[in-house]
Amino acid sequence: MTNSFFPEIHGNFGFGCMRLPKKDGKVDHEEFCRMADAFIDAGFNYFDTAHGYISGQSETAIRDCVAKRYDRDKFLLTNKLTEPFFKTQEDIRPFFENQLAWCGVDYFDFYLMHAQDRNNYQKFKRCRAYETCYAMKEEGLIRHFGISFHDKAEVLDMILSEHPEIEIVQIQFNYVDYEDASVESRKVYEVCEKHGKPVIVMEPVKGGSLVNLPEEADKVLRDLNGGSNASYALRFAASFPNMAMVLSGMKNMDQMQDNLSAMTDFRPLDKDEMAAVQKVCTIFKSLDIIPCTSCRYCVEENECPKTIRIPEMFAAMNAYEAFHNWNTSYYYSDIITGGGYGKASDCIRCGKCEKVCPQHLEIRKLLESVAQTFESQD
Repeated sequence: MTNSFFPEIHGNFGFGCMRLPKKDGKVDHEEFCRMADAFIDAGFNYFDTAHGYISGQSETAIRDCVAKRYDRDKFLLTNKLTEPFFKTQEDIRPFFENQLAWCGVDYFDFYLMHAQDRNNYQKFKRCRAYETCYAMKEEGLIRHFGISFHDKAEVLDMILSEHPEIEIVQIQFNYVDYEDASVESRKVYEVCEKHGKPVIVMEPVKGGSLVNLPEEADKVLRDLNGGSNASYALRFAASFPNMAMVLSGMKNMDQMQDNLSAMTDFRPLDKDEMAAVQKVCTIFKSLDIIPCTSCRYCVEENECPKTIRIPEMFAAMNAYEAFHNWNTSYYYSDIITGGGYGKASDCIRCGKCEKVCPQHLEIRKLLESVAQTFESQD
């Protein structure tokens, strides 16, 4: 399974390590080892992490479950420079060296400027982050230099014009966001094509939203008598010619096996499958769904001062809007029960969550809707 963009990458499917299996609040190393073994045994080798993922546990889990168990030439590892973890240019190299140690490796195959948008890009410029990391590439500590991106197409065009040394771009891309005006997946992808940059796809199933579909949409895909909902989402993303890699964050072996079945002998969506996906997209967009991908930046990298479980609350709200079933209120009650978690109405409107949200959601306003929907029922 050779990759037409980077021959060292095996195939076009990567293991995103933002959502790993957990046990008692910690990464379940035994299950992660099983999943990593299945992934590598199937012929794939690309792992993706960042320091903010699972509050740092993602990196150390990769060290213990992958780096310590496999020779370095058996896997590729991507890590990222994330804005909250440096204040000055002088902070970047020590943080990078810590990341190498946390992951148990001597170099990163890919290193990305993380979650670039029009705001944090200015800090990366002030701190000469691109120049600093590219210098480490010249030292051999980084094999390939790139960015991950969350903003409009015009911003990406600016960044790629200012930094032609970028080798690869990671973007959010799925069939719901393809024509979405707030995400601009198609336009962002076309900017990558314009600049000749291969693409890594993140959020191909939109944080699981394209797996657990409303009944009408679910039936459209089931009537194809083929793969799972996740498989159609992955294959949609991988069907475009400039895609070097599609990442999937997997929480258990069942998800791993399902994704491997779709990607090991990959074939693009055919005409009937593409038409079905477009119909699902139309149904999905008719619902009042909050486009949260459960990346958890709002609660893990920024630590909400009222300990509000924002992604879980938005999932409960989406379930309520999509299904209107009786138990969504119980789900909300479970979210705020135990552990000192705040209610949606506890929000003090500090705005810290919105500053780090890759989807640029108006979280404070949305929490007001969540409180009105669920807490008024008390």
